[in-house]
Amino acid sequence: MAEFMATVGTACMLIPLLLIAGKGVRRVVRLFDALYLPTAIIAGILGLLLGPQALGRFFAEGALLDHGVFPEAVYEAWSQMPKLLISVVFAGLFIGKPMPSLRAAWESGGPQVLMGFTISFGQYAVGLAVAMLLLVPLFDANPLTGVLLEISLSGGHGTAAGLAPTFAELGFEEGQDLALGLATIGLIAGVVLGTAFVNHAVRSDRITIAREEEPEGDEGFELSAIQDNENPEPVAPKTTADPLSLHLGLIAAAIGIGYLLLKALQLIEQHTWAAVTGDLVAYVPLFPMAMIGGAILQVVLKAVGVQAWVSRDLINRISGTALDFIIVSAMATLSLSSIGRNWAPFAILAVAGIAWSVFCFWALAPRMIPNRWFEKSIGDFGQGTGMAVSGLLLMRIADPDNRSGALESFGYKQLPYEPLLGGGLLTALALPLCSRLGPGILLAVTAACCVACIALGVTFFGQRRG
Repeated sequence: MAEFMATVGTACMLIPLLLIAGKGVRRVVRLFDALYLPTAIIAGILGLLLGPQALGRFFAEGALLDHGVFPEAVYEAWSQMPKLLISVVFAGLFIGKPMPSLRAAWESGGPQVLMGFTISFGQYAVGLAVAMLLLVPLFDANPLTGVLLEISLSGGHGTAAGLAPTFAELGFEEGQDLALGLATIGLIAGVVLGTAFVNHAVRSDRITIAREEEPEGDEGFELSAIQDNENPEPVAPKTTADPLSLHLGLIAAAIGIGYLLLKALQLIEQHTWAAVTGDLVAYVPLFPMAMIGGAILQVVLKAVGVQAWVSRDLINRISGTALDFIIVSAMATLSLSSIGRNWAPFAILAVAGIAWSVFCFWALAPRMIPNRWFEKSIGDFGQGTGMAVSGLLLMRIADPDNRSGALESFGYKQLPYEPLLGGGLLTALALPLCSRLGPGILLAVTAACCVACIALGVTFFGQRRG
């Protein structure tokens, strides 16, 4: 036990060192800075290159560096981190955030909700169609490959890593490596393309945008430093406990509530629909329930009058640290052989997924978002190709002073969107549903949902364009 704890401690200490090294590499290689490549991605790549799949291949078995720079036990510990830490990230999504009225949230964030649903349901439909028409018949790919786009692009690295047990239980272990690779490609492509879109909008006379000059490559936006609020809630009054410890306690409480909800849902399933559908909730990981637990905890904190004690900035920092650890550990343990064996399906999926997000941005967003569509939908584009913080980054680039109100609309969007998609319950259930129902039925359902969201957005909100 002592040896195990020492290994875990070493693995945790090495990740910040890789992050420091990644920051140094980013400062030296200015291209990484110009592309807004997150330091955590660079650090994860360094961990991968220094490991058994890269450096270790140059040494014979039994040599000092046959497993790379770091011990094998460290990589084993890293491989377990993402599925544990992802609950920390999701548990903090709503803690410390004021809950708006439903009417205010819908008026401001409704178009973003429908756009987010359109992108996510469309990623399922596009991915499943590509899998059924090309990947399965031509490359003998696993039919579950069709659901990877939403898990990877809208869900991001954390979701892809957090679903490791589900991939394993369904016999699709290589799916996690493909999902992590797609998440990396999507994050980089989304930020690069999004920045190019802003440059184009600034030069175009046909697009109204708050930004008046093209962004410079050295503007200094760091993905992990982007926060989701402009005015953090005040920190709790001084007590005998450290504020960080108290906020870690809030995260733990949210995860605990989520665990109880998950167990209750599993118990309900056993006595109701399990006889017809079989066990589905058993495949639901803890992290989407931890997110709901955080929302419940926030309601309780507000009800008892202690919401002002919660620092949203501190919750963000805890979640950001956990996300950095997830990205580094997941990237460092990524299986290159899995991607190599499936490089053609991987490339086709990546192109199809990014093309769908680009189509949604340029063709659908102007028709579904009634005002300031560019600044608002650039956030949806970023989230639909990477994660929420990359959407926030692109909105900061497009509108540094938030004159369009895009940040508020984007925040309201997360309330109905995050519990379901982009790492929510539907994302967690997509793999078992595809396995049980088959890709054809899931394709029909997700395509219908996508079309319905487009129709609602165009007819309900699009007609309000002013």
